[in-house]
Order: sequence, then structure tokens, then C-alpha cells
Amino acid sequence: MRFFSDNAAAGCPEALAAIETANRIDTAYDGDAWSGRLNRAFSDLFETEVEALWVATGTAANSLALAALCPPHGGVVCNSDAHIQNDECGAPEFYTHGAKLMPLPGEGAKLNPDSVAAFLGTVRDAVHWVQPAALSITNATEYGLVYTPEETAALGALCKARNLGFHIDGARFANAVVHLGCTPADLTWRAGADALSFGFTKNGGFFAECLIFFNTALAAATRYRRKRAGHLLSKGRYLGAQLLAMLENDVWLRNARAANAAAARIAAAAGSDRLVLPVQANEVFVRVTPDEAAALRAKGFDFYDWGPGEARLVTSWDSDPAHVDALAAAIRAL
Repeated sequence: MRFFSDNAAAGCPEALAAIETANRIDTAYDGDAWSGRLNRAFSDLFETEVEALWVATGTAANSLALAALCPPHGGVVCNSDAHIQNDECGAPEFYTHGAKLMPLPGEGAKLNPDSVAAFLGTVRDAVHWVQPAALSITNATEYGLVYTPEETAALGALCKARNLGFHIDGARFANAVVHLGCTPADLTWRAGADALSFGFTKNGGFFAECLIFFNTALAAATRYRRKRAGHLLSKGRYLGAQLLAMLENDVWLRNARAANAAAARIAAAAGSDRLVLPVQANEVFVRVTPDEAAALRAKGFDFYDWGPGEARLVTSWDSDPAHVDALAAAIRAL
């Protein structure tokens, strides 16, 4: 009974059917009929004109976005627990040709405008200092917390005032949208974002992420960077088809609702004493002793230890309700 990562979930039937539909000869790379529809489909979703580029991994989406926003001599402000800081093996620095990540603390892996502004105030405008050029947040964060439209807009306003590019790592963007019940536009360009890494793989895709540029001028050079980085897949139609299928009939929202609901059931069983942070998406962080963690594993539950005395439990669109109920009962019984 696996609760260690939504990366390990199955692909959803709609994405699988889309791959089958695309399994015929068509123009190679991104010139196919499916890839050609992405700009329109995502522009409709976000209620503004966007440029949408598929890539196979979230790391590539994040790194290509930051390369578009930050020069090699610049810096990217992020949380100290951000995925780009801790889980991407230096890829952002590699893709930007050396830009420096500037991690700041923040509860639940969130950035606070006041702390960001305070940090920016310490950076001297001198050639010896790395100058911040971009800011990156994750929504939902690596600890499952969600930025509201107002919180995102406050950071967006700060970016505009300080002439910083604004990137959102949306590996679990669908989960954030579902939790808030807002529009995708309210969490992105209306709040000042220039680029979004829109995650689909964690939410039922097979190998498909979408890099969305609200500042559409950034897309042209990124197409060359994508090719140079080895991410212009010759059969890109399989990615484009998945993305379109998951937008159709709001499959991406349906899948996120299922994952969030499963996490909420586990959170209710854990109770406030065990929860490390509020559960707002599909990640549950609980306090457990080593013996309690061992007891859960002995009953067949698979999860990650997350720091001393903590465990991370992640649900997905296809979490088996029986497994979720069993885990909830096991947590109650600890």
C-alpha cells in the first residue's frame, strides 16, 4: 500500500487513450496536430494568450523557465526547501549556465514578501554581488501548503517593483487550484507570474509537463534551449496528446480532487496533534516515533521518513480507497 510519491501513480485512462490515438504517423518534433493545439487550449484555460511548450520532466520545465528569466550572472530567490534547491541535482544552475540560487527560510516551504524584501535590501548594487533576477515559488509547496491568489499577488507585486522575473513551480498546481476553488488565471498571470511549470505527471500523466509562458516573448529562445538541452522529443505528439486529453472535460481537476480528498481522510484520522502542517493538497506530514513508523510499515504501508520523528504520506488520483481507509485506521490505532 504505497503512499510514498504521486510520481509512482499509474497514468489515467484518458492519457493512455490519448497516447493510443496519437500512435500514428504525423509530423515529428512539435509540428504535429496535437502540439499545434496547445497554445489555444492553454490560452483558453488561462483566459489570456500564452505560449505552451511540452517537456518530459518537471526538472526540465523548471530549469528552462529559470533560464528564460535569469541571466548566468544573476540569482533566483527561492525557499530553502524548494524543489529547485534540494531535488534537481543542480539542473537550474546548469540550464542557466551558472545562475545562483538564493534560498530563504519560510514555514511550510513558503516565501513571505516581507522576508524577501528584507533579503533584497541586503544585496548591494555592486558588480561583486550576485544580483537577484528572478523569484520562484512552488504551489502547492513541498510541504503541501497552498499560496492563495492574494499571497501570490503580493509576491508578484514585489517582483514587478524590483524588476524580477516570477516563476511558479506547479508540479502540484492542480491540487492547489482544487483546494482554493479559484481559476488558474487568479493563481498565475493575474498575480504577476511570467512562467508556470504546469505539472501533469503527478496528476495522472505518463511523461508530460507543460511550460506555460504568460510573458510570451520568452518562448522563442526557450524553444532553442529545449532543443539544445535534449528535450525536443522527436515524437512529441505523445506528450501533446496527453496534455490535451487531461484538459478535456477537466480531467486534471477530477484527478486532483480525488488525490486531495484521499489526503483529507488521512489527515482527519491523524488529528491536529499528529499533523505537522495543515493539509491543503495531497501531502500529509505526520509526527510518528520510529516504533510507530515501523508498525505502519509492518502493516504494509510504504512512505518516506521526513526528518526526525516525521513521515510524509502522499496520495494520488488513483489511491485505492480501501488502502486509504486502512491507513487512516492504522494511524488512529497508533
